[in-house]
Amino acid sequence: MRQTLSDLALLLARVVVGVTFIAHGYQKLAINGMDATASGFASMGIPLPTAAAWFAALVELLGGIALVLGVLLPVAGVLLAAVMLGALLFAHLGTTYFVTDGGFEYVLLLAAVSLALGFGGRRYSVDAALRRRQPQQDLAGV
Repeated sequence: MRQTLSDLALLLARVVVGVTFIAHGYQKLAINGMDATASGFASMGIPLPTAAAWFAALVELLGGIALVLGVLLPVAGVLLAAVMLGALLFAHLGTTYFVTDGGFEYVLLLAAVSLALGFGGRRYSVDAALRRRQPQQDLAGV
């Protein structure tokens, strides 16, 4: 019972964090638009701002979907953490800690949680379902 509750809590965390990333990716792609997102990245001094804007938007959108579904979790976790560390480096470093003051607490938290969710708690995921469906190989004949 305890393991089931832990797995359900991790599923809930994956869904909440995943939806948050989906919203931010969608915001960059469809609400603000990629020209505005790239312009904002350029104003922060991010190298190759158009490519970086597309990378961030797609990683947030697709990585968020991957977290929700539980697909390629380690890859999604690492990529999402990398995007958040980029945000920390280019937009928040040198500011205060608290997000209310433009600080880095939110992006640092999302980076750490992305890694944790990417490498833990996969019981209720597409990855786990696919693993269960694969036939076990008989290693005796190898």
